[in-house]
Amino acid sequence: MLFSVFYLICALSLPLEAKAHSGSSSGTRAGIPIPSLTHGEMAVIAPYYGRIIALASSASDTDESFRRVLNFAQIQRAYCLWGVMPGSVGDEDSPFNECSHAYLAAAKMALLQMRTMKDEMAAAGELVSEIDGALVRNNLSLILCQFSNEGFNTADLIRPRLAGIFLHIKSLATTMLALMTAVTALWWSARLLRTKPAIAD
Repeated sequence: MLFSVFYLICALSLPLEAKAHSGSSSGTRAGIPIPSLTHGEMAVIAPYYGRIIALASSASDTDESFRRVLNFAQIQRAYCLWGVMPGSVGDEDSPFNECSHAYLAAAKMALLQMRTMKDEMAAAGELVSEIDGALVRNNLSLILCQFSNEGFNTADLIRPRLAGIFLHIKSLATTMLALMTAVTALWWSARLLRTKPAIAD
């Protein structure tokens, strides 16, 4: 968690070019379009993210388009602090919800592309069936949020809104706890370094 908060501070301090996605994306529109993802789909796909990426990373029959989508999904998840912030998937008011939509939409796109690959077709088909079954059982496919109709692009990284962290109680509490833990650890480390060992008579 401490590393995640440090990463967030560093990432948000980097300069960006003109923004195009709701004021929180960077880059140009020269990349690969990624279809939108409903709020219900995101909640179901999230637990499968690791399996999807593991299968995609081991795929051999790939092209540049597929690799760019996979790369986007992995980088975008890092910008989302690997999903460790509370409410990043389920709470649309979370400053991390939009970027969660982005990396999970990319994961879904990669999964669907793998259904056309000879070696990955069977495994990808099984994952798709599991996800579709979960959507049907839980009636989640039609659940929408403010980002459900937003398409993404591999050229536009979505970053969490820094101001939104201060307005979202769970995100703020988690960030403050991590920072206080870091400060306490640094204070104790400095104190131990200043303490001289006792000299035996």
